[in-house]
Amino acid sequence: MRTYSPKAGEVTRAWHVIDAEDVVLGRLATQAATLLRGKHKPTYAPHVDTGDFVVIVNAEKVALTGNKREQAFHYRHSGYPGGLRKQSFGEVLQKHPERLLEKAIKGMLPKNKLGRAMGKKLKVYAGPNHPHQAQNPQPFEIKGKVNK
Repeated sequence: MRTYSPKAGEVTRAWHVIDAEDVVLGRLATQAATLLRGKHKPTYAPHVDTGDFVVIVNAEKVALTGNKREQAFHYRHSGYPGGLRKQSFGEVLQKHPERLLEKAIKGMLPKNKLGRAMGKKLKVYAGPNHPHQAQNPQPFEIKGKVNK
């Protein structure tokens, strides 16, 4: 019996919609990364992009536990000396809530061409609307919502 290895053309991709309202950032990121990699499928192979498309809505309403809103920071560097910039998670969530989720999820993907291809299947929107209705995305429920 030979081991089955999926070919890139044989992969069927589904679309999932995740509502990020009151979901803890880390739990959301791990579930989305699993869907993007395709680890939930029986045909998963680490060297082939077998993952699905993931659409995340309500990114501005994602939950941060503890004092992460003020005490956790997002860093970026311009490439010039002294070009390190630091913003708290609360500031990033106010100005560009999509970036916080994208960085958290893409950080859980492989750091190579395959990981970048998986990252292109991630679509994050700050509000409740998205332009992917034609793809008929299925809702994906995440357990672990914060009770407010």
